[in-house]
Amino acid sequence: MLSVSSIGHVAIRVKDIGRTLDFYVNRLGFAEMMRLERDGRLWIVYLRITDDQYLEIFPEGAGDGVPARDAIGYNHLCLAVADIDQALSELAASGVPLDQPKKMGADNNWQAWIVDPDGHRIELMQMAPDSMQLKAIARIRAA
Repeated sequence: MLSVSSIGHVAIRVKDIGRTLDFYVNRLGFAEMMRLERDGRLWIVYLRITDDQYLEIFPEGAGDGVPARDAIGYNHLCLAVADIDQALSELAASGVPLDQPKKMGADNNWQAWIVDPDGHRIELMQMAPDSMQLKAIARIRAA
């Protein structure tokens, strides 16, 4: 069995790197870690989510928007937050509108949704002590 410790990064392709960095750095507060170039052009910008989890942003995306919610492919990025109400206040102060308001999810966690400038869906999730995920983890560990 493959021994995985975490998801290392998620990569997205974007149309306007300046607009995207304004959103993720200036509004969400992610730190820009580094930039890689290829053939004299910007290739990837790395943003820090945690010390060992990153968001890779590839510029010069083609087309407009992202696949529909029900399309095959990766669907969204989920960011865990300790306090969803505080996170929503911070987003409002930064001028980031909600795509879907705070609600209790089917998994017993609080969630709300935003989208980035290219339409990438981002779930904000506050894990609850009685969440289905934590109950499943306890069951797996007990087995």
